[in-house]
Amino acid sequence: MSDAVKIYHNPRCSKSRDTLSLLKANGIDPEVVLYLETPPDAATLRQLLKMAGMVSARELMPPEGGSV
Repeated sequence: MSDAVKIYHNPRCSKSRDTLSLLKANGIDPEVVLYLETPPDAATLRQLLKMAGMVSARELMPPEGGSV
């Protein structure tokens, strides 16, 4: 596994901006992917799910009627 850091970034999102700032403040210069301009393809999404230990994107969603 590579030590390179990649962030899927939305500059209009405060959490995304905060994350990018935190990385840079700690000396990490990540590869920034502006996902709204260049969305990941299905294969990339599957790879990201696998890296997160998930099988389905449904695992990212809160249960019906519930919250995360």
